[in-house]
Amino acid sequence: MRDFVMMNKCKYLILLLMLCLFSCEEKPKQTPSEISKSDMKTSMEKANRYLVNEEEKDIENYIRRHGLDMVLTGTGLRYQVLRQGSDELLQQGQRVSMEYQVGSIAGDTFYSSENDGVKTFVIGKGEVESGLDEAVTHFHQGDYGIVIIPAHLGYGLHGDNDKIPEYTTLVYTIKIIESQ
Repeated sequence: MRDFVMMNKCKYLILLLMLCLFSCEEKPKQTPSEISKSDMKTSMEKANRYLVNEEEKDIENYIRRHGLDMVLTGTGLRYQVLRQGSDELLQQGQRVSMEYQVGSIAGDTFYSSENDGVKTFVIGKGEVESGLDEAVTHFHQGDYGIVIIPAHLGYGLHGDNDKIPEYTTLVYTIKIIESQ
């Protein structure tokens, strides 16, 4: 866990350095109040692209190390059904109950149904992180699988203010036990 937190802090340091470098390119001298919003936006876009690319590399390495064959959605979410259940795909508005374990691609475990109880929520109501809301719509009742949620679909730059650190890629193992 300590190495993972250190890795995240290094990414933030690199992000800050990139912001400085991109905003400090050879231009006419400007006072801080004269730095244009356009320059700041360009710097932030470059820094965000860098972070997204680094996260993608980390996710691809995780998938390769674990021999997974995951489906990639348009949002960047990845999932794989490991054991098929039955019934129709889960849909927006349904109440779903699932057993789960959530951790990081570094191997840390943050929460699990074994310790925290079954997770129950209504799909599409914003009761869970957006990546999990999206992920369950690719599963049937009884399915067991794995989901990788990039930071922007999880808890983003702030973490969950409890166990999940900032800018963490989440790995869920889930089993859909009931839907209504």
